[in-house]
Amino acid sequence: MPDTLAERFCGSSARARLDVAIAQLTAHFRDRVSTSSAHCEQHGRGEGQLRVYPPDAVVWPETTAEVSFIASVCAREKVPLIAFGAGTSLEGHVCAPYGGICVDLSRMNQILAVHAEDAECIVQCGVTREQLNVHLRDTGLYFPVDPGANATIGGMVATRASGTTTLHYGATAQNVRALEVVLANGNTIRCGTRAIKSSAGYDLVRIFVGSEGTLGIVTEVTLRLHPRLEATGCITCAFPSVREAVDAAIELVQSGMQLLRIEFLDEVQMRACNLYSNLELPEKPTLFIESTGSATSVGEQVERTKEIVLAHGALNPDSATTPEQRARLWRARHQAYYATRAMRPGWNCITSDVCVPISQLADAVSATRQDIDAAGLFAPILGHVGDGNFHVIFMYDPAVDAARQAIDALYDRMIARALAAGGTCTGEHGIGLGKRAKLVEESGEGAMTLMRQLKQAWDPDGILNPGKIFE
Repeated sequence: MPDTLAERFCGSSARARLDVAIAQLTAHFRDRVSTSSAHCEQHGRGEGQLRVYPPDAVVWPETTAEVSFIASVCAREKVPLIAFGAGTSLEGHVCAPYGGICVDLSRMNQILAVHAEDAECIVQCGVTREQLNVHLRDTGLYFPVDPGANATIGGMVATRASGTTTLHYGATAQNVRALEVVLANGNTIRCGTRAIKSSAGYDLVRIFVGSEGTLGIVTEVTLRLHPRLEATGCITCAFPSVREAVDAAIELVQSGMQLLRIEFLDEVQMRACNLYSNLELPEKPTLFIESTGSATSVGEQVERTKEIVLAHGALNPDSATTPEQRARLWRARHQAYYATRAMRPGWNCITSDVCVPISQLADAVSATRQDIDAAGLFAPILGHVGDGNFHVIFMYDPAVDAARQAIDALYDRMIARALAAGGTCTGEHGIGLGKRAKLVEESGEGAMTLMRQLKQAWDPDGILNPGKIFE
């Protein structure tokens, strides 16, 4: 058996097996297989990855049976198989460092059933978050997990996505009831049920959620839905310092109010958002706070929120009272990544991600801001501070080697600080290629050994998304 993935997938015999697999898939799928460099390069990176690792071919299945056929061919020929959704992931999850076959699941975009009385739906993996919510708009229900990008449901399951509304609704893991999954050998299984709870056997659903396509390819998902909100109240408030803003967020979380989301943007990010989204908000550390409930309770919560933030030094907290005002604010928040990139055209970008216990958040964010300023970097901080998750968008000139080295060192300190505080190296981006070494630091060799044994048992030839999660 080859000792490394490179030996396993990149030798002359591997090339011959790959050619056989591509020929078999082409005979079966015809014009739904492509080996063109344009298609392969398009599928060789995600949103946050600079280098392209293209697959050797891309296939567009339309049913679970077709995914099963692709997997059986790849298993027989021992060829890498990488699932691709919308390509919005940030840690290199969808690239193909050892070549192989990319299975683009975007055509598997059927909403199979909506059971409004059970507040659930069943969708194919290629359905996007926005597509689903448009379909549900007349039911009084919606799927609230919001990672910002219009990701596919299958991709959100694979990366255990979360986002701005996690504080209220939980992450993807808390909103998945059942899965249909194609395994490495081509077999198809179903795990979980439509019931709200179960004590039957191992919880395979939770094992697949967040496995990044390394244990199986999710083809169908049963999702928990939620009632659309009766009323929401939104407040924006600037603060004199990062610490005062984050301390206010901590007290808000501990207050017991029905908070939908609390987003933090530092002064650098606010400057970028003002320019990009034509806003005129103070360019200081800022919280976007949204509460939910009945029309009466929301009004009371808005007043209570103002009391708390003013006690922490907030400067003139402002309410967004109309749906249009709220939509504009949250659109600006969701476009923060693009706003930052627009501030430095031609520069490269690294989007970081750590999560800490809420009690440790102020120290972690403040120390990170101090590190950035001391290094002289352009790097806004933002995040879902209501659940302890924050990001730094590092921008650097690709012609300046020292800038990238400074970012790597600072990011290492960010993660070390998060782990020391009892947190994690990634709250929502996942491991992919980018954080494999950090996963070892966080989990320890005992847990890593168990993960590798699970991978070996379920995918003995290592064909499913090779190189991800594990070195």
